[in-house]
Amino acid sequence: MTKDSRRLPLAEWQLEDSDRLKEIFQRKRGALKLTQEKLAAELGDGVTQGAVSHFMNRRTALSLKAAAVFARMLEVPVSDFSPTLAEQLGKLSSSLTPSHEQGMARELVGGVAANTPFPAGDDVNHSLDDRYAFIPQYDAKAAAGIGHENPHVEVRSTLAFKREWLKVKGVNPNQLVVIYADGESMWPTINDRDVLLIDRSKIDPIDRQVFVLASADKGAIVKRLIKTTLGGWIIRSDNENKDEHPDLILSRKEINEHRIIGQVIWRGGDL
Repeated sequence: MTKDSRRLPLAEWQLEDSDRLKEIFQRKRGALKLTQEKLAAELGDGVTQGAVSHFMNRRTALSLKAAAVFARMLEVPVSDFSPTLAEQLGKLSSSLTPSHEQGMARELVGGVAANTPFPAGDDVNHSLDDRYAFIPQYDAKAAAGIGHENPHVEVRSTLAFKREWLKVKGVNPNQLVVIYADGESMWPTINDRDVLLIDRSKIDPIDRQVFVLASADKGAIVKRLIKTTLGGWIIRSDNENKDEHPDLILSRKEINEHRIIGQVIWRGGDL
């Protein structure tokens, strides 16, 4: 951050954001073993401990990127310290129309390999409005296990995907969301904490495809659907340990008790 940007006067809401951020940091740093140095390292780009201090002491206004990092490190939603920035993130996540706000959203996307559906390296710094779609990234989890309840779901930020890649897959960016897997029942197809790209337009069961489903007793689950010869369905875990991850056989009527949230069309995570 340049000297000139630090001299700009902060608006009243930015001053209040700074105060809330400082209070949360002081309250949680002990339990989370956080220091300003650790936060600076996560912010990257040569950010120093002094710059982190400026965010918390009414000297530097929070950017969307900084807000996203603070939220992740402090384990709180952005709205806890900046309702204004949280609203901006929500707008970025709900609209995929090219705009100046999406230029700010690109700050939240890290460079990755060119052969992935994401922006590659220095491309993030160029004009990407017509080349990339920004997909809402929710803090919800779909259990690759017994089920995961998500009583409160919040948009944290967005992930950028190549429009050309999405076109080849035949999907509409407006129907896509990003959530996370929780558990090992879908291993080795899906690992714990993998990123899951969900197509919400695909809510009809397809034989041998992976879907995120919701039911009253199990919450959100990610499983493979297998059609039986009698017209029913098997909710299958890919993990071969069936003692811990048994399949669930449903009749044609019972499958309707599990609402399909969408089909998993891509997953990303550690090898």
